[in-house]
Amino acid sequence: MGEMLYQRDVYGKTLVELGRENKDVVVMDADLSSSTRTNIFAREFPGRFFNCGVAEQNLMATAAGMASCSKIVFASTFAMFATGRAWDQVRNSICYNHLNVKIVATHAGLSVGPDGATHQALEDIALMRAIPNMNIIVPCDGPQTREAIIAASRIPGPFYIRLGRPKFPTLENKGEFVFGKAQVLMQGGDVAIIACGTMVNEAVSAAGSLLKKGVRARVINMHTIRPLDAGVIRLAAEETKGIVVCEEHSTVGGLSSAVGEVAAETRPVRVKRLCVRERFGQSGESSELLKEYNLTSGDIEKAAAGIVTGNDT
Repeated sequence: MGEMLYQRDVYGKTLVELGRENKDVVVMDADLSSSTRTNIFAREFPGRFFNCGVAEQNLMATAAGMASCSKIVFASTFAMFATGRAWDQVRNSICYNHLNVKIVATHAGLSVGPDGATHQALEDIALMRAIPNMNIIVPCDGPQTREAIIAASRIPGPFYIRLGRPKFPTLENKGEFVFGKAQVLMQGGDVAIIACGTMVNEAVSAAGSLLKKGVRARVINMHTIRPLDAGVIRLAAEETKGIVVCEEHSTVGGLSSAVGEVAAETRPVRVKRLCVRERFGQSGESSELLKEYNLTSGDIEKAAAGIVTGNDT
């Protein structure tokens, strides 16, 4: 396991880096800048930082207005509020007009922990995937967060970048980050494990345990949810006995849905989904919640082994 880093710390520092390079970069927040770490940018460039207060709909509408004036706008708040409370403005003001707004939402998924169900966005990817023109990235660690933010700043159009709350372990030897191109972290022909965000580390751990038992798992970091790397999914379907998809998101509309859609249309294969099934989140430590919702490396290992042996249920 590599260095433990907060993705949002990396985000704040990367914003400063971009701000120094380009005077058209502006940052907006909804009164959560100390948590999202946009306050790092605010200290460096107070004239290009705008706090919209606890008014997320205004945040997104104002971000759209800024982008219409040739600014590169980074708009941040918690994932629950960025996607749920301001969905109308994201759809109609930002995406319909294909404006250059980068929504970087923190505190996503179960790993928010003690804040509980009201703050644990488990539907956010589904909400953003439903909107045309929206690009979606879920980085797996701190360094990939920096790469994702820089890539989004250079690609015109709307982005949704999903970050977690706790520290994430840095994964080594990921290779170059290419927007829209998944990373194959481990090769294997028995079963494929596709994951995003914090679940990538769990997938790598599960694959290591499986290898000791003679099962070679292919681990795929699907950091870009849209545009999805359909090619890597088709290869996994052709070359393995099945696919396990892992994400701290609802079974509806997230990565598992996207993978299943590709498989159904191009190369049908057994797809086992390890996601949150028909439940809200709840308060608890991140590790406890992953265990409660069957999202640990052990759960992934069990699902993958079941596909290989044919005992999957």
